[in-house]
Amino acid sequence: MTLTIFLFCTGAKILHSVILPLAQNAMLQLGGALPSQLALILNQPLAGWADYQLLTLLSALFIHANWLHLLGNMVYLWVFGLPLERRLGGAGMLFVFMFGGAMANLFVVLRLPELTSPIVGASGAVSAVVGAYLGLFPSRRIGMLLPLGLYLQFVRVSAVLVIGSWFTLQLVYSVLGPITGIVAWWTHIAGFALGLIFALLVRATAQIKLG
Repeated sequence: MTLTIFLFCTGAKILHSVILPLAQNAMLQLGGALPSQLALILNQPLAGWADYQLLTLLSALFIHANWLHLLGNMVYLWVFGLPLERRLGGAGMLFVFMFGGAMANLFVVLRLPELTSPIVGASGAVSAVVGAYLGLFPSRRIGMLLPLGLYLQFVRVSAVLVIGSWFTLQLVYSVLGPITGIVAWWTHIAGFALGLIFALLVRATAQIKLG
């Protein structure tokens, strides 16, 4: 499932790169989550929520406006998604990614309903994956290759340290991405919190069953 998500995100970015600028803008506007429009839908009675635009909370997760944003998300998806998938299975991994990402986008819609720029990117979903990983494997160390002079040295680094560096990178993506820093930041925070809560619930359920 992690590989499937990787291929979908990469394929969408390749498509975005080869089409004309006008079509690129249309892809962002139609596939991205537009808070100003979604807020209008959510302010209606429940019967008025049957609108295809709510699906953009999900479609936005697979669209990236630049390669740097995609690369950062996919690296962390791969590092944290594979062990998470081995623990939760493909369906569990997909749930964390899709539900966490969609709810992170929804959080921004509710927080900034006047925003007219579309939200795109898997940052909220990847944040949920990272949060779930930390909740399930808080003491695990991650193997990494670090450049030391002319050589690459394999080291095992605390997951907490790696995740901390990830948040720093997300701040950079917030500046370089197609949306404002405050929106990207809160998307990441919401996704991370949801993933962490889900993981803690999984651990608590497992302990109850064992008890």
